[in-house]
Parts: sequence; C-alpha cells; structure tokens
Amino acid sequence: RGCQYTSAQFGDLAEDLDVRLSVGRKGQCWDNAVAESFFATIKKELIDRRGWPTRVAAHKAIFGYIEGWYNTRRLHSSLGYLSPNTYEATHRVA
Repeated sequence: RGCQYTSAQFGDLAEDLDVRLSVGRKGQCWDNAVAESFFATIKKELIDRRGWPTRVAAHKAIFGYIEGWYNTRRLHSSLGYLSPNTYEATHRVA
C-alpha cells in the first residue's frame, strides 16, 4: 500500500499502458492470504536459513526452490497432500 502506488503519476502511467490496478482493502490481510502464505513459506524454508552473497545467487535459489521443489514435489495440505503440479495435472480439463 505504498504511497507511490496511489500517486496520480502512477495511475496515469497505468492507464496509458492499459494496466488495471488492483489494491486490497486496508486492514484486510485475507484479501491476499494465498500470496502471504506462499511468501511466508519460502522465507521460512529457504531465504531465512542462510545468507546470500549476491542477489543473483538468491534469485537462482528462489527459482530452483519454486520450480524444483515447491511446485513439483512439496506436498500441500490444501491440495489433498499433492504437489501443485500433480494437483493441476489431475484436475485439468481435457
């Protein structure tokens, strides 16, 4: 909810680029609960476990975590203890 996102200049630029802005309601943390949960998980399981010598190293580790673990092998209780990729494959409409 940073002030830069509510400025007239930012709004004008978004309009010029045909970008629709979406801002959650103030004080309504559950508006963004899925994203908040994901970032809390990645911080707990990866980011906060070590120091990162460079941003590039952190970016590579985050990409590897998401594509090599989180989406492919990590079991999610909200998905019936399936990985996101497995869940999506079993629920895909042909």
